[in-house]
Order: sequence, then structure tokens, then C-alpha cells
Amino acid sequence: MPLGEIKNFVEIGDLMGTGGQPSASQLKDVASAGYQVVINLGLLDPKYCLPDEAELVGDLGMEYHHIPVVFTDPKADDFRRFVNVMASHRDQKVFIHCALNWRVSAFVALYGELRLGWLPSKAEAHMRTFWEPNEVWIEFARECRAMDPAVG
Repeated sequence: MPLGEIKNFVEIGDLMGTGGQPSASQLKDVASAGYQVVINLGLLDPKYCLPDEAELVGDLGMEYHHIPVVFTDPKADDFRRFVNVMASHRDQKVFIHCALNWRVSAFVALYGELRLGWLPSKAEAHMRTFWEPNEVWIEFARECRAMDPAVG
């Protein structure tokens, strides 16, 4: 399975996949697997990202959204933007990534809990799949959970 070669790849149901930063050839695999939307929560830092990801994703026929989340300072507004993008693509297959699937695991866990009906225990387990969130991320999760359920 080529998608399994993406660092920390996780498939969540039929319409969502997550992972670390894919290579250009791995993005082709994402498109071939039927994903229609790519959301990048990473920063545009040459150490971690492709220089032309938005163009490459577009050339592959997928829609691209970039929500840059500063790892040391995630904001509830970042999560609000994420929820809005996810809501606008609720019936499409979405691939979400960052550098290592740490930011993404937190965002998807919170989204799952607040929008998909996941139990808090399932959300917490998902968030901790690849890393142990520090106090910054624990507080971020607390803040997001306290937002209005409609978020938008």
C-alpha cells in the first residue's frame, strides 16, 4: 500500500487520511487513492515541506488548503479555520498532513470529538498516537473543547 509509506499515515474511515509531510510522488499516491482535498497544517519551512505543494496538489486535480499552525503556539482560530474547511468538504475524501502528524493528530482528535461524536477517550488516544502532547497542546485542546460546539 503506497499510502502506508507516508510517515505516520493513518486512515480514518472512508473519507479521511492523515500523515506527515508527503513527498511529491506520495502526493500522486494520495490523488490515486481518490483523495479530493489536501489540508496542510505545517509551516512553509523548506526543512519540512515541498516548495510547490499547492501547485502540485492542484496539478493532481485536488483542492489545497494551507492552515499554518505554529507548533509551539497553536491557536483556537487555527482550529476554527480547520473545522470550517472540513465542513465545506464533508462529503469528500480529505488528506490532512503536517510535518510528522503531530499537529494533525491533535486537530483530528478534537474534530472527531466535537463534530463526529467520538468519545473523549477515543479522541485522547488518537491525539497520542505518535507523540505525547505537552502543556501547550493540552491547553490548546482545553480551549478548543470550550468553544461553541458550532465552532464556525
